[in-house]
Amino acid sequence: MSKISRRQTLWGLGLGATGALILPEAGTAKGRRALKAGAVATADTPSAEIGAQILAAGGNAVDAAVAIGFALAVSYPEAGNIGGGGFMTLVMQGKPYFLDYRETAPGKASPTMYLDAQGEVRPGSTLVGNLAAGTPGTVAGLFAAHRRFGKLSWARVLAPAVRLARDGFVPPAQMIRIYQEAFAELGRDTNFGAYFGAMAEGKTFTQPELADTLEAIAQRGPAAFYQGRVATQIVAQMYRGKEKGLISLADLEAYRPVWRTALTSKWRGYDVISAPPPSSGGIALLQLLGMKEARADLFANVAHNSADYIHLLAELEKRVFADRAAYLGDPDFVQVPVARLLAEDYIQARAKGVQPQFPSPTEQIRPGLEKPQTTHYSVVDADGNAVSNTYTLNGWYGSGVVVEGAGFLLNNEMDDFSAKPGVANQYGVVGGDANAIQPFKRPLSSMTPTILMQNGLPVMVLGSPGGSRIITTVFQVLLNALDYKMPLKAAVDAPRYHHQLLPENTIFTEPYAPASPELRQELERRGYRIEAQNFNGDIAAIQVQGRLPIVSPDPRARGAGRVTPS
Repeated sequence: MSKISRRQTLWGLGLGATGALILPEAGTAKGRRALKAGAVATADTPSAEIGAQILAAGGNAVDAAVAIGFALAVSYPEAGNIGGGGFMTLVMQGKPYFLDYRETAPGKASPTMYLDAQGEVRPGSTLVGNLAAGTPGTVAGLFAAHRRFGKLSWARVLAPAVRLARDGFVPPAQMIRIYQEAFAELGRDTNFGAYFGAMAEGKTFTQPELADTLEAIAQRGPAAFYQGRVATQIVAQMYRGKEKGLISLADLEAYRPVWRTALTSKWRGYDVISAPPPSSGGIALLQLLGMKEARADLFANVAHNSADYIHLLAELEKRVFADRAAYLGDPDFVQVPVARLLAEDYIQARAKGVQPQFPSPTEQIRPGLEKPQTTHYSVVDADGNAVSNTYTLNGWYGSGVVVEGAGFLLNNEMDDFSAKPGVANQYGVVGGDANAIQPFKRPLSSMTPTILMQNGLPVMVLGSPGGSRIITTVFQVLLNALDYKMPLKAAVDAPRYHHQLLPENTIFTEPYAPASPELRQELERRGYRIEAQNFNGDIAAIQVQGRLPIVSPDPRARGAGRVTPS
């Protein structure tokens, strides 16, 4: 096994603060585990099995999370990745941490790079091809987490993903369907089909170029990705295809993950730990939880997922998305008023305006202060450590660009910037100047990896893909499980409804559980428009009850979970 040099370990140092909140430690007697078992909840079966194997081999939650992350880059290529980035919320030995390994804008990026001569956004320019890609952060981020907290060797943790890419797997039907849908949008202008077009049901799919790349990373750490052969291949890819990209060797060399202070709050006796900026997810989730508590009078006699309930959720959500558009961005570039947005008096004031029966006029919902496809997985180990990790290429299969010779997809994360303030991105979400494009800036995200603790032990670890739907998905499942005391399966399976300020007074439903005619009629009577969409999220959740972790895969996709005895 090759040793990783001191120079290569620099990718694990990062910048910024670590979590400051000290949670009660799980006071267990010597030799006694905090939990009766460890568990993983992931997006597919191969990654779940790999995560469980790592726990069974003596790895901790971070070891398993890193192994799952690299495995999903092989078996879930539509969203799992080494060419994207993400966020990781952790609790290790009772202390919260947050790791930001979000992509960054290339050094040559500019606020007008996607605009035509008339100042309008060029269709597709932020989504397809080389120019849509930001500098990837996944390899550096997973290495940073492992370097700080991992128990097993780096090579041991990556070995299953290398084997999976080399030996192959049989793609499930859903994966092939998503590929076909994505190819219709991406295939004409990228090399996407040349790499994934051979997938077929019942046939083993191998990725030898990706296996070589992963093996190099296993041997040399992130230097094998951000320098040398792979880095050169990434930059060479920028000059192929219809539109030239901007990622340079200097961008790759300069990339670093950042340790930030996790957002923490109390809610109903739980310690809620979630994502700070450049994610909007944690702030939004804590605002939603706070506003619901502030208007407990309105929710008191309301049936779950009734027209009244969905209306009240929409009232809360439209206020959160108004704040998101105005104030949130990369905290290294703009001043994000986190404390003011989460202040109790502010949340109380925002909640006070909630209308009990009919939607508040959209034009009256302004930011309240004065002058985005993805995958998620959750892990707990028997010592009570927990990891909630959301990472992404942004859209299904990212930009559609595969780095030739290296075998991995690049993201289209630049779409998460405000290409033009006030213009919606692919998820229909608008942004402002705080999220404008700048060199080396990280785009705003909705990823909401979240951990709930009680008495020093994890109670729930959850997150989801789904762009702007992530926030409302996590919020509703959390309420279902802990507020409405549903069993985890029922909490995950229950229909979800989404509202995000714009389009005006629109409630998005999902084909998994469409709104009944009666529910639709009642919401329309109140002034809402009902719009069908793809399902809301793909929750990967672990709930701990009586020191035993429980997993229940989301039926909307091909998620999987495993519990490993201690």
